[in-house]
Amino acid sequence: MIANTLKNAGTDLLNLFYPRLCAGCGTVLVNCEEHVCTGCLYKLPKTNFHLDRDNPMEQLFWGRVRLEYATACFYFDRSGKCRRILHHIKYRGRKELARYLGLLYGLELSRSGPFDSADLLLPVPLHSRREKKRGFNQSEWFAAGLAESMKKKVVNDVLVRVTGTQTQTNKSRIKRWENVENCFQVRNPEKVENSHVILVDDVVTTGATLESCATTLMRCTGVRISVLTIAYA
Repeated sequence: MIANTLKNAGTDLLNLFYPRLCAGCGTVLVNCEEHVCTGCLYKLPKTNFHLDRDNPMEQLFWGRVRLEYATACFYFDRSGKCRRILHHIKYRGRKELARYLGLLYGLELSRSGPFDSADLLLPVPLHSRREKKRGFNQSEWFAAGLAESMKKKVVNDVLVRVTGTQTQTNKSRIKRWENVENCFQVRNPEKVENSHVILVDDVVTTGATLESCATTLMRCTGVRISVLTIAYA
């Protein structure tokens, strides 16, 4: 009990000088909150796509690549909280925030059923130069959180990015596809053969990157693919 009291006192003192701030609104977090305050969690624009078999994200891939399921946790609002949270993850190094969002969404998905049949989680890889510059792959951290709450395995050595690309921002749908065409390869295909895999990424806009990944994975025997992202733009 004394140890807990001292630990709490130390935490309070640390927070006094280095307060933990909400990634959504910047307010100081209370002890029971992690990364995002309760108010922002409540206000974040959830898609609930996992409850709709023909949701807009699934429709995005119709006629392009065959998927089992497709879902995203939040709608991406360029001037809203979701954008700020993603900015904190990608550009301020808050990788644990990505894992935390994965934990929360994984718990929600575990209660709904569509992804129960999935065997593996495959994060969309960054090129080695970009990952080295950023220090981490945000999709891997999001997948790690999902895996913990969904009781799934993450596999990072099957899908690899073999060429670098320019940023997809401000590119048209055609340009986005040209930018990622033939960027990915499969290694150790036996790890995904005859399996239902979930491709995990941070944001889907035109779906070009996920389509390229899925098309590459389809060359493996008996593979079935779903996609899951933090946000849908």
